[in-house]
Amino acid sequence: MFKRLLNLQWKSFFRKASFQTELWIKILMGLGAFFVAIYLLGFGIGAYFFLDKANLGDPLRVVNKYLIYYWVIDLAFRYMLQKMPVANIKPMLYLPIKKSQIVNFTLGKTISSFFNWTHAFFFIPFSIILLMNDYPFLNVLGWHLGIMALIYANNFINILANNRDAVFYSFLAVFALLGAAQYYSWLDITLYTQPIFDAFYDLPWTAIIPWILTIGLYFAAFYYFLNRMYLDGGLAKKSVAVNTQEYDWLNRYGTLGTFLKNDIKLIRRNKRAKTAVLMSFLFLFYGLLFFTGGIEAYDNPFMKIFAGIFVTGGFMFGFGQYVPSWDSSYYPLMMSQNIQYKDYLNSKWYLVNIATVISTFLGIFYLYFGWEAYAAVLVGGVYNLGVNSYMVLWGGAYVKTPIDLTSNKKAFGDKQAFNAKTLLLTLPKLLLPIVVYTIGHFLVSPLIGYVLVALTGLLGFVFKEKAFKMIEGIYKKEKYKTLLAYKQK
Repeated sequence: MFKRLLNLQWKSFFRKASFQTELWIKILMGLGAFFVAIYLLGFGIGAYFFLDKANLGDPLRVVNKYLIYYWVIDLAFRYMLQKMPVANIKPMLYLPIKKSQIVNFTLGKTISSFFNWTHAFFFIPFSIILLMNDYPFLNVLGWHLGIMALIYANNFINILANNRDAVFYSFLAVFALLGAAQYYSWLDITLYTQPIFDAFYDLPWTAIIPWILTIGLYFAAFYYFLNRMYLDGGLAKKSVAVNTQEYDWLNRYGTLGTFLKNDIKLIRRNKRAKTAVLMSFLFLFYGLLFFTGGIEAYDNPFMKIFAGIFVTGGFMFGFGQYVPSWDSSYYPLMMSQNIQYKDYLNSKWYLVNIATVISTFLGIFYLYFGWEAYAAVLVGGVYNLGVNSYMVLWGGAYVKTPIDLTSNKKAFGDKQAFNAKTLLLTLPKLLLPIVVYTIGHFLVSPLIGYVLVALTGLLGFVFKEKAFKMIEGIYKKEKYKTLLAYKQK
């Protein structure tokens, strides 16, 4: 039965309308996984010798001291990036297939996830180096098995915590505070967590405990999904009472106002859209990595322009790149109405630009780090308004990813949001302003570099009509491909 289910998954992948896109993305993801594995392999081999040379104590004990943060960071990345187990079970419920087999197969797929096996590239070489330095075999084996059990425990904790934002962010906030407390020597949480990891080495039999925990979490996830595998209730959509807001003050803007009202309501009512707004707010502080001088590689004027683009364009990149996917649930209905693409795109353009103006204004606190810091933010905002606002709408025509508005998963991006065309469109978004600034910086002065970037953005407003005409044509050309993609489950 597992072989049959795997065969169905294989056919589903090759028969998707987005097959070519997903194939290229999987190739790119494979290359990315390869480089991550190489880096972890290097750390796994070199960690022991580096810690030993630094005279910080027993390298194994030093690693154990900070493993709690490694475990929490792994869980955080899983929650934000790891794809949840998905199976189209509706057709299967009518067939003589046991529900337990479907659930076991779906959960089993997560065990082979990149987020699980990639850790082996650090812990296996590190364990081998320990054995080469006369650490007892059974002790190292117990430690290694205990750590890997906790890694797999994270896998099932992530499944059970899916969409429980309040619990996850509260948990993350607590550990962030504990990390800050340790940094400022208020409280050292590692004094209480290190003995747990040390016990896996000192008492190898204790490695059984995290494996029992992992198996328990597996069965918890198994019964959670098994008890919800029915059509009448488990798959039914929930009805939630909401408060309506009419936003009558937008009526004066005609069709533009109607679309803006829909977008504002969408942002207020849906998890995924709210997450895009939250991430745009967090991007305001992205420039601190560049303007404080804390990271030497970022402490140069060229990277500051890069930072200015992101500080002011968080909402533009987080929300704008998914136009028209935000409307995927009713996009076919929209296309059957007498709606002009130009009016639709114009409303999205105004929405992302209003958010960009607000971000540019809120970024005024960067004046604390000098006029050049805020100049980079200001010209980055102008460039986003005049150039990148068109780029994200243009790229959106090639993003054929239906969005589940009830979930904030994949809030940092979806694999179908990246293809050859969207990747090419990132070049003028990020590299062009740096190139323009570099020309002015070296030919005249840094001030002229900023002026040239700002003028490039202002020039975009001059060609707005031509840009919209071109983008409108692309959306019309991609219309039926988009409608077909939105039917894919």
